[in-house]
This record gives sequence, C-alpha cells and structure tokens, in this order.
Amino acid sequence: MSDQAIPPLDLREQIVRIDRAIAETEKFQAEQRKLIAEAQKLTWDRWLAPALAIAAVIGGLLGVATFIAHLMTH
Repeated sequence: MSDQAIPPLDLREQIVRIDRAIAETEKFQAEQRKLIAEAQKLTWDRWLAPALAIAAVIGGLLGVATFIAHLMTH
C-alpha cells in the first residue's frame, strides 16, 4: 500500500453536495417545463391568429351579404 493515508469521507459534505445537485436538477427541470409550456402557447397562438382572421373575414362577408339581401327586398 502507499504511504499516503486515504482521507476520511465527510458524510455531511457529501450529503450537502448531493442535496445541491438534486436542487439544481429540480430547478433545471422546472425551467424545461416552463420553456415547453411557452413553446406550446406559441404554437397555439400561431394557429389561432389566422383562424380568427378567417372568421372575421367570413363574418364580414356574411354581414355584407345580409345587408345587400336586406336592400334587395325593400
């Protein structure tokens, strides 16, 4: 065996290190969940805006058609 003695393990230090690693992992996971939720919202918004624009155009056309039909009958 070598002349150097193996330093004793400091269990408290190891526990603190493990707890810190767990906390960092949980923080990272929370950030990932937040980013995923933002990405899903952006995807939803990307489809919602054109759908609302199309609905507005259709509504406008129906309004104009109703107005013209009303004018034709009177």
